[in-house]
Amino acid sequence: MTVFSRNEKMPDSNIIAKTPARERTDQPVAAPPDTTRAYVPASGSSNMSVSQASRVSVLSKALKITGQLESTEDIQIEGEVEGDVRAVLVKVGGSAKVKGTVYGEQVELAGTVDGKIEAKKVVLMSTARMSGDVIHQDITIESGAFIDGHCRPEYGKTDNKTVQPVPKFVTAVRSPSQLE
Repeated sequence: MTVFSRNEKMPDSNIIAKTPARERTDQPVAAPPDTTRAYVPASGSSNMSVSQASRVSVLSKALKITGQLESTEDIQIEGEVEGDVRAVLVKVGGSAKVKGTVYGEQVELAGTVDGKIEAKKVVLMSTARMSGDVIHQDITIESGAFIDGHCRPEYGKTDNKTVQPVPKFVTAVRSPSQLE
């Protein structure tokens, strides 16, 4: 068997034709690796399908975004965002920083948020640094997480609460001067 490099010429077809049939191997050549698949960062789950991986938008450590960030799918932030973030699942990585409000069905915070989190389910990892209120329905806080704000289980409740006025009972009392 002959090994070829890119700079070498292909062998003459006459040489291959003269090789006895019992020495030749007609095995198919291995195809090059598929480079059209989406890159999946290592996150502990190695059996994630390509369709699941393509639904996550990843903002790398090298990115700094100023303005509102919105997605109908999932967002993983590793860089910096100055503005509000809205997605189905928002993951804020350990070295990531968000200055603004983070909205989502689920928010996982391992980095820093200076603002507010509003989510149905909130997970604050041990490295999380939160300055602001957390409005949630379900919350998990790991030991070591820092919160400077309030945790309020009010997610999904309407703010338009009708306040009924309290009836006041007034008793008319006449003074002695009015009786005369």
